[in-house]
Amino acid sequence: MHRTLRIALAQFDFPVGAVAANAARIAQLIAHARETLHADVVLFPELALCGYPPEDLLLRPAFLAECAQAIEAIARQAQGIVALVGWPEASGAVVYNAVSVLRDGRIETTYRKHELPNQAVFDEQRYFAREPEPRSCVIDVAGCRVGILICEDLWFPEPLAAVAAQDTQLVLVANASPFERDKAARRQALLQQRVKETGLAIAYLNAMGGQDELVFDGGAWLADGTGHVHPMARTFVEQWRVADFDPATRGFTPLQWETDTDAGEHAQLWRALVCGSRDYLRKNGFREAWLGLSGGVDSALVLAIAVDALGAENVHAVRLPSRYTADLSNDLAAAQAAALGVHLHTLPIEAPFKAFLDTLAPSFAGRDADITEENLQSRCRGVLMMAMSNKFGGLVLTTGNKSELAVGYGTIYGDTCGGYAPLKDLYKTEVFALCRWRNAQGDGERIPAAVIERPPSAELRENQRDEDSLPPYPILDAILHRHLEQAQSAAEIIAAGFAAETVQRVLHLVRISEWKRRQYAPGPKVSTLAFGRDRRYPITSAWREVIG
Repeated sequence: MHRTLRIALAQFDFPVGAVAANAARIAQLIAHARETLHADVVLFPELALCGYPPEDLLLRPAFLAECAQAIEAIARQAQGIVALVGWPEASGAVVYNAVSVLRDGRIETTYRKHELPNQAVFDEQRYFAREPEPRSCVIDVAGCRVGILICEDLWFPEPLAAVAAQDTQLVLVANASPFERDKAARRQALLQQRVKETGLAIAYLNAMGGQDELVFDGGAWLADGTGHVHPMARTFVEQWRVADFDPATRGFTPLQWETDTDAGEHAQLWRALVCGSRDYLRKNGFREAWLGLSGGVDSALVLAIAVDALGAENVHAVRLPSRYTADLSNDLAAAQAAALGVHLHTLPIEAPFKAFLDTLAPSFAGRDADITEENLQSRCRGVLMMAMSNKFGGLVLTTGNKSELAVGYGTIYGDTCGGYAPLKDLYKTEVFALCRWRNAQGDGERIPAAVIERPPSAELRENQRDEDSLPPYPILDAILHRHLEQAQSAAEIIAAGFAAETVQRVLHLVRISEWKRRQYAPGPKVSTLAFGRDRRYPITSAWREVIG
């Protein structure tokens, strides 16, 4: 009678650069998988030993040497179980993205990644080599033939086909695949396609946690050899994923496999923003966050994210009213802070604003007030927020969104001040939708309804509205989405029914705002194309798109 194979997937966060801490944790998890979970094999995420992506740390010989020493130490502790651990393997002058098979106190063999992604946020060809003649890796675990792949390998048919040709029954895939909305559906479709092509069962484990502008959801999947894909494991939590695999039927029986009660787009998006914000602060040594709370929708959403990420006791909100701030704005800021249990400071900017005006008066004599005076107010706020952060500790969160960032609608060194931007990759229309979703989660009104319903305004002059300077947000965001995510030209967007003058104006603003975006704080990538790592246009460029 055949026996089943118990697989443990270690869905845990392994921070970039924390080689010693990651190594200690991996060794502890291997012992737990053996002694408590009674697993035959335990799989860790791609480059778990050093964290993903290590970027130019891979160019430091001392870093690579520490990784090599650490994997040897882990191997010596790997007894009574097979452990698959991702790490950067240096071999002479080259480095490989590798998964080593640890068994009986030694490194039994090592698999080197075939396909090295070099698009979007990935720069693997800058750091890693690909073997001239890539070798497949199939091992025997308790009588079962088990293949190993790493992330991008699964997106091409050839690596899995090569494994299938070796009488393999099961493939374990170690991944470090950043979160994007709708990516779960693409992963599921990929698994179904690869199983259909080969008949192999697949266990898929992803990295998890926030790393600078990337957020990893930790999603784990099981795909039976029959083509059935089990529900994705709950994302954005550190948990073991355990299943028994039957080599005869090529099917899985999930044992520890918590799934999401709400796997909808907004739920996943919220968890990504909370995870990215929490991990950026925590991993960089910040326990507390500061933000300017204006009574507008963007700062209201950032406050709700920060409270979910850090706890209300670690979030500080500051009202910074000016001569143009409506009473309603002050009242709404106070109401939200009270509802969430956040301490609210109030620092009026009239005195510093007047001091700047008085100082500049001789130089500005004979010139009418314009955007200069508007920007001065925003910069007063930026100075005060940074001062509070410096004096009391904590990181300032900036509250701008993707729509504003795209067209430069924000004061550089003013309301762009801050160390992290939770809404950086959310269009304004998505901000409104996410506010409504969060309010519907059953734990009270986290964002005051009046904040969501009122017309957006920077409140830097009398009766100012965003739509005085920009197209209505539904139109603006639709144009931006087509231009950025879908790479459509001005002519294509116009052909889709948008007014030519509006399209040309929006795309002009996108082009001339590159210098501002380059100085903006990092924020969590949640779309298929985020500003920063995804989109790398020159600041200085004479090229102009010709509209036929």
